[in-house]
Amino acid sequence: MNGIAIRALVVCTLLGGSFAQSASAEQLSGYAFVKDETRAMQDDDFANPGLIAVETGAALFTTPFRDGGGTCAECHGSEGEKLDVQRIAAYPVYDAETKSIVTLQDRISGCRSKIANDALPANHRDLMALETFVRNRAHGVPVSVDTEGAERQALLERGEVLYETRYGLIDMSCHVCHTVYAGQYVRGQKISQGQTNGFPAYRLGTGEMANLNLRIIQCMNLMRAEPFRADSEEIKLLEYFLSARSNGLPIETPAVRY
Repeated sequence: MNGIAIRALVVCTLLGGSFAQSASAEQLSGYAFVKDETRAMQDDDFANPGLIAVETGAALFTTPFRDGGGTCAECHGSEGEKLDVQRIAAYPVYDAETKSIVTLQDRISGCRSKIANDALPANHRDLMALETFVRNRAHGVPVSVDTEGAERQALLERGEVLYETRYGLIDMSCHVCHTVYAGQYVRGQKISQGQTNGFPAYRLGTGEMANLNLRIIQCMNLMRAEPFRADSEEIKLLEYFLSARSNGLPIETPAVRY
């Protein structure tokens, strides 16, 4: 047995499963893998801690930009009612003009920059709250990332390579964790399929909101790997691939996850 196989067998033993465990054919939200009490918390508008971020984002949505040049609400309605929920469900998107992947937080920050030179850096607390508020407007709408065309397919293939690459001292990949071992236990928690429809989500393990970008960084830290920068091409390729993988699942933002 070679070194990689031995490491995989050790990891599988720690997880309490079989080395031959294969991925489930059924596409399941992370909601299916959390405990009953966590699902109850997510479903309760008074108990879901992620709704604090929604409220914070709603307040920022109507707060004037730094130069006093208007608010998000002036274009999109005081409660975001003018936002196109289908477009929200389609992020990340491929921008043919810049030939780049644009995430929802990119779009929000870019809009602020264009209107009032008030951009926010990736994963800034205020940007996370705004992203949570906007994504929550599309609650229940199926994820619908556009995967058509040669350019998008090429990006998805690059994202899949990153998804299957082993990282860090633990020598694990996203694929091994969330495809091979999905449904098995680690530290009393079931491993999910890594679906993205709940993000941004409130994490019970850290007591904070995490969007998909930050969650990837956190996962890489757990693998004892040097994470990609929050604004890197690699992390956006992973976000694009993972989000397309969740197509059809309803948006749950703010989900509650461990």
